This record gives sequence, C-alpha cells and structure tokens, in this order.
Amino acid sequence: MLVQEAAATAVAYRWRWLALVALLIAEAMNLLDATIVTVAAPVIHNDFGGAGSDIQWFSAAYTLPFAVLLIPGGRLGDLAGRRRMFAAGVAAFALASVACACATGPGMLIGTRAIQGAAAALIIPQTIGLIRSMFDGAELAKAMGSIGPVMGLAAICGPVLGAVLTHADLFGASWRAAFLVNVPLAAVVLAVVPALRESRSSRPVRLDLSGTALAMLGTGLVVYPLIQGNTAGWPAWSWAALGAGVVALVAFGHQQRRRAGRGRSALIEPSLFRGRAFPAALATSTLFFAAMNGLTVVIVLQVQLGLGADVLAAGLTLLPWSAAMAAGSWVCGTRLFPRYGARVMFAGLAALLAGVICAIAAYHAARTGSHGWGLPVALALGGLGNGLFTVPFFTTALSRVRLHETGSAAGLLNAVQQFGGTLGTALLGTAFLHFFSRAGITPGVAALDGAEVAFWTAAALIVATAVTAALMNVRDSH
Repeated sequence: MLVQEAAATAVAYRWRWLALVALLIAEAMNLLDATIVTVAAPVIHNDFGGAGSDIQWFSAAYTLPFAVLLIPGGRLGDLAGRRRMFAAGVAAFALASVACACATGPGMLIGTRAIQGAAAALIIPQTIGLIRSMFDGAELAKAMGSIGPVMGLAAICGPVLGAVLTHADLFGASWRAAFLVNVPLAAVVLAVVPALRESRSSRPVRLDLSGTALAMLGTGLVVYPLIQGNTAGWPAWSWAALGAGVVALVAFGHQQRRRAGRGRSALIEPSLFRGRAFPAALATSTLFFAAMNGLTVVIVLQVQLGLGADVLAAGLTLLPWSAAMAAGSWVCGTRLFPRYGARVMFAGLAALLAGVICAIAAYHAARTGSHGWGLPVALALGGLGNGLFTVPFFTTALSRVRLHETGSAAGLLNAVQQFGGTLGTALLGTAFLHFFSRAGITPGVAALDGAEVAFWTAAALIVATAVTAALMNVRDSH
C-alpha cells in the first residue's frame, strides 16, 4: 500500500513539473513570436510590397490588442477558469499563427496578427495563477524562479530563430516558417493541459466591457496616427485622432473611478493611484519599453534596408543585445539586486544610455566607411543595461502594492509594458522611416541618418525613464 502511494506521489510530482514546462513554453511562445516577426518584417514587406508603415504594423498589430486585452483576459480566467481560458488561448494562438503563415497580403497579415495578440492576452494572465495552484512553499519559489531564465533564453533565441527560419526558406516557406513554428509548440502545450489544475477566483468577478472598449479606443487612436501620420504627410486628421485618443484615455480613468466607487468590478484597482509610486512605475514602464522595442525595430531596419543585408545578418546583429540582456538579468537577480536593491535600476539605465550613445557614434563613424566592433560592443552594453534594469524595476514597482491590489497591479504593468512597446515601435520606427524615405540620398546614408535620429530619441526616453524611476522611490507624505 505504501509503495503504491509513493508511486502515485512520484507520478503526481512528475506531472506537476511537466505541466510547468508547458506553461513556460506558452510564456516563451509569446516572446518568441514578437521577436521573430521583428526580424522577419522587412522580408515580409519586400514580399508583399505596400506602404513602409506596414513594417511597423506587423509588430504593432500584435502588441496593441495584447496590451489592451491583458487585464480582461485575466478577469476571464478568474470568472470562467484559468485552465479553460489558457487552453482556449493556446488553441486560438495556433490557429491564428497558421492564418498568418497563409496570409496573401499585408492587410490579411495585420488582421491575423491582431487575433494572435488577442489570443496571447488570454494565455499570459493565466500562467501565474495556474503555477500558484499547483505549487506551494519552496516548490512555488523554484517554479516562479524558472520564468526569468526561460524568458532570457527566448529573448536570445527569438531573433536568431526568426533569421534562420526565414533565411533557410524551408520548402519555399521563407518568412511563413516563422509563424508555423508556433504550431508544434502549441500542440505540446495542449497535450499537457489535462495535467493542469483548474483554478478561478473565490470572489465574484464581472467583466468591465465599457472600460475595455474605452481603453481599446484610446490606445488605438493614439497609436494609429503615430504610425500612419508620416506616410500620409501628417494631415489634420492625424492630430485630431491623437487628441481624441488622449480624451478617450482620460475618460477611461474617470470611468474606472466611478465604477469602483459604485462597488462594481473595474479593470483597474483605483487605490493603486492614491500614492505616487505606482503611477510613476507605470510611466517608467511606458518610457523604458518604448525605447527598448523601438530600438530593436530600428536596428533590424538599418541592417536590412540600409545595408541591403539579408535577414540572417539582421538576426545575428541583435545577438549581442539579447545575450547581454539575459546575462545581465541573471547577474542582477542572483547577485546585485539582493545586495544593492533598487539602486541597480539606475546603474542599468546608465549602461543602457552609454550603449545607445556608443551606437550613435558607431553609426556616425560608418558614414566614413569605418566598420568594426563598435556597434556589437555598443549593443552588448545596451543589452546589459536592459537586463540590469528590468529585474529591480518590476520588484520595486510591486513592493508597496497591497495583497488585494496585486493582480490588478501586475496586469496593468504588463499591459503598459506592451503599450509602451507599441508606442516605441511607432515613434522610433516612424523617425527612422522619415529620414530613410528622403529623396536624393542613397539608402545606406539615409538609413544611418534615420538610425541616429531614432537612437537620440531613445536616449531622451531613457533620461525621462531615470526621472520617473526616481519618483518610484519617493515616500508619499500621507
């Protein structure tokens, strides 16, 4: 009898860890898809043709619905069951990936990318809750600690995998293979879903459909003109849309406050905004990830459009950035942050700013035909700063959040991160394409001009990030 019980316990133990692997694959699938498409986007545009702004939409069409629907996705898990929503999200993500691979034009691809983003918003909010339902104590800490290294590995593999798959042109698939790689990953995850333990909120939860609609309207009206405005010559409608987007987002804030005041479920916990620290963390996340996502897009565009290099070269160009970011995250999490705390954030921002300025110098030197190790070293320094910043940032941002606010705070931070990434793609990508599309200038020189302007814009965003990060540590008087 004891032998049978021990055997059953061992089987249950193995199934729990197998289920954790499936959850981590699903988490990594989201990051892989985003980075793979960033590298493949110029090849897709070259295949389809169309406006230059389509390159930005191939990424933004994914991150925008992902950002807006993250919190409603979490609420759906609370309401209908996290395992059920997780499985539905993974299945929808796989089907949308196949649709992306079968796209016949930029419009169809952008639409199916939006469906992918919405599906990812169902997947990601459920993973933490499912992990917490399966583990406790030391095992929970070990399971949660595995997320960071897996994300770091995905960050390294994404650009290289996207470049290799696109360059290899397997069976004539070219960039389409970058989407089809999600299908076997999703199949593995779905096969293990029965091992997941169902969980849902013990408190009654209702969806805030009007709040979701306002958030989607506001973010869409802000991002759309930033991407399309340059192509259209910045007509009056683009500025009107920006203003309307800001008004919609302000209305969203008031709607959330009124809804919570009436005792109804809101997307955002209003008490998070009573102090100064958490709003400063949201501003910091927006600025930082706008700079990071925008920079990676510009690096890829400069290599492929400016140098005329292939997609494999673009993927390898990002390798120093990704590898240093993963190493910086590991060193910070295991050594630096436990000893020095939130101060590591500012060391990371300093390293990142130094890397950006060194990259600007490398681009400037390239005008004279000077090439060498300048850009790879600059990107490695910037990636290191990225890794040193992110670990203490998220820990500090959530350090003063109360228990009942944790779910809303974590979801909002993730949503703002994705929105910042979309904003950065629009802002820095538009700056690059504006200079690249000038008439009478060779593509190589125009791309260097565009990259320099985009990197200076990122430098300004990083300085602003340091200011808002400092406000995160200011104690509120009340």
